[in-house]
Amino acid sequence: MNDIEKEASVNVLGEPLVACGDNPVTGFFRDGSCNTCEQDVGSHTVCIEASRDFLEYSRFKGNDLSTPLPEFGFPGLRPGDAWCLCAARWLQAYEDKMAPRVHLTRTHKKALEIVPFELLRKFAVDLN
Repeated sequence: MNDIEKEASVNVLGEPLVACGDNPVTGFFRDGSCNTCEQDVGSHTVCIEASRDFLEYSRFKGNDLSTPLPEFGFPGLRPGDAWCLCAARWLQAYEDKMAPRVHLTRTHKKALEIVPFELLRKFAVDLN
């Protein structure tokens, strides 16, 4: 993993990226932050606050985030947990009227390549 270079850790507000969550540990690098790199083709850059409705929606769409996978050290997400979600999945959830709330200070600026800032801002936990 030494040849993987992280993108600059800057959030969508142009400030230093704040950690997203460590219970469970999230992020492409499993470092608790929505850091990213060229190898992160899913762009795990949007720090969400999981809701019951979103977790059910995600399971229905084929990405079950709530079922524990102990063999991978994943306890499953519960409502209220913070998680680095793929930017395209967040946008899909938005289009389906199921988007979870977002922590802007914890969302990597790379998410803006997929999701317009104004959409993220409408769902901001840390601005509203």
